[in-house]
Amino acid sequence: MIVAGAGALGLATALALADAGCQVSVFDPAQRGQASAVAAGMLAPVFEAALDPETAGDLDLLLASRNLWPALAARTGIVLDRSGTAAAGSEAWLARVRAGLGRLGQRGADLPRAMLEGLAPGIAPGLEALLVREDWRLEPGAALAALRGAAQEAGVTFRTAAVRERGEADWLVAATGAGTGLAEAVPELADLTPIKGQILRFGDRSGLSVSLRGEGAYAVPASGGLAVGATMEPGRRDAAVDPIALAPLVEAAGRLFPKLAEATFGVSAGVRAATPDALPMAGLSRTPDVILATGARRNGWLLAPLVAKVVTACVMGRDAGPYAARLDPQRFGAGGFGAGRAGR
Repeated sequence: MIVAGAGALGLATALALADAGCQVSVFDPAQRGQASAVAAGMLAPVFEAALDPETAGDLDLLLASRNLWPALAARTGIVLDRSGTAAAGSEAWLARVRAGLGRLGQRGADLPRAMLEGLAPGIAPGLEALLVREDWRLEPGAALAALRGAAQEAGVTFRTAAVRERGEADWLVAATGAGTGLAEAVPELADLTPIKGQILRFGDRSGLSVSLRGEGAYAVPASGGLAVGATMEPGRRDAAVDPIALAPLVEAAGRLFPKLAEATFGVSAGVRAATPDALPMAGLSRTPDVILATGARRNGWLLAPLVAKVVTACVMGRDAGPYAARLDPQRFGAGGFGAGRAGR
């Protein structure tokens, strides 16, 4: 079988299929993971549901996927940072954060200022913070390498080429993100919107030892420095640096860490794929013998193990579990959208 795409969803799915006994080939013209490689690597079900209206009703699904990560990490050697994520901001903003957590039945632990300064040296004066232990993180570059290595050891082959159709393969899994190469063969891909994301990379990590959520930005201790992200630019497929789109992010970085306001930085850009309801497509296409594993918006890393589990169940003819209907790629067709969101 063919998996088209070597990002987080494609590699996790290829490994799961190989572990289930399938012969798998991964095709990707770049073999760099694309958006997955430049992401922050946050596995953040609670803050995603609390701060993003698009995913406010999906905490159960996000947590279910997060809970699959320890087993996948043990299988691949991926290191999970389970120290939690802190929200840092003004008193008024944190009040809104607490309200969002409360609506989800969650709560954070208030961080004393001295502890916050220890975890995030250089944090702006006057900011308060609360810590959520349920939100984790991984290092994307290392995780991609670990997934690829585990897949190769399981017998998966890799080819630096694009796929346009299923050909003679038993199954084709479309995990191409915002790529358009399979558009004619996989009609559900027309329901995806590309979203460009730019991330700032500062060479000085500033001693940050916890992931931060702030007003208009997040900051994480990334490989090679501090990463601050990310823009959300719907409809854009280019990876060019756009200073105008970056300006609010640069300002938000300075509000978190004043010394970053004048610091030099590099920029990484990737293009995510998003569905109309912000959940990925994982399951059978209307096209025979085609399966989708794409469209996770900014939660590709978080949702990778759940998507892999659903896709593998479809291939093996097993029950795909309680979340399969909400991830059904055909839910946006005639009568499909309402049915796919039923029971939430």
